[in-house]
Amino acid sequence: MSDSLAPAVPSGAGRPPDPAPSPQLASTTSESGTRALSAQRVIPLRSPGRWISSAVALVLAAQVVHGLATNRFYQWDRFGYWFARPVITNGLVVTLEVTAFSAVLGLAGGVVLALARLSRSPVLRATSWLYVWLFRSVPLIVVLLFLYNFSALYRTLSLGVPFGPAFWHFDESKLATDMVIAVVGLSLNEAAYAAEVVRAGILSVDQGQHEAAAALGLPRHYQFARIVFPQALRAIVPSYVNQLIGLVKSTSLVFYVSLLDLFGSVQSMGSTYPGDVVPLLLVATVWYVILTSVISVVQFYVERHYSRGALRTLPPTPLQRLRAGLPALRARIRRETAI
Repeated sequence: MSDSLAPAVPSGAGRPPDPAPSPQLASTTSESGTRALSAQRVIPLRSPGRWISSAVALVLAAQVVHGLATNRFYQWDRFGYWFARPVITNGLVVTLEVTAFSAVLGLAGGVVLALARLSRSPVLRATSWLYVWLFRSVPLIVVLLFLYNFSALYRTLSLGVPFGPAFWHFDESKLATDMVIAVVGLSLNEAAYAAEVVRAGILSVDQGQHEAAAALGLPRHYQFARIVFPQALRAIVPSYVNQLIGLVKSTSLVFYVSLLDLFGSVQSMGSTYPGDVVPLLLVATVWYVILTSVISVVQFYVERHYSRGALRTLPPTPLQRLRAGLPALRARIRRETAI
């Protein structure tokens, strides 16, 4: 009777608890699991569309190169003959001179116009806006031709009291040489576009930077030169380099004011040697590509310099990217071929 009324004893009761796994056993188990996972081969994600598009791009590029190399119409022997001839290199020097002077004067004028546009004076703002509106509306070739015929309107220039007597007189035809006309015309046109680029760069600087500089009691010119403008250059450089590349190509228009630059020299030689028109045009094309490529390289390093305060790590140079990419490319090719 007493046996039937005894409480049920749960199974396992009275047995000692299972001992906890030892640290050595847990470590061994995790190491074996890690080795098992590492022994498994990771299958990379396949991207057939990317490989197909890359193959199509390579085929098209190969076809273009093959067409350029095998088409006799391009006359690559005459291209090699004209590429470094003195008449071409002299025109190239003129192009570089006009570009350099116009770029410096255009940027300086653009900074002045941008500051005038941001000035508190309504007269300066209106004058700057009117200048930018006018020279962005008139084609560059019209500006150059107008300056080329400027002596027909004003034969002499003078300095003196405004609306009063003149003290010095200058002969406009002696001052306005072909080089001066080209540089002045391109600089006037370039300043209008540079003004908007500089103004956009200044407006891109955070307003807190202006307020912090003003709170320190710094003079306005010091605020602009040491605080605002260096930060604005991060936004100005890419846009202005585009303008500079356009300026290099715009120098081809100075041929119409009797200045033989690179394009003018090619045009002149093409008129003298009609059978070499195509190779001469290729010579001009290659030289313009070289000039714009050099400017692009300079742009990269200037942007890299002014990005020091904005990025934690500087972007790698092309050589650094190549050194870092080659091992990764080899490893990827080995993985793809092993599958």
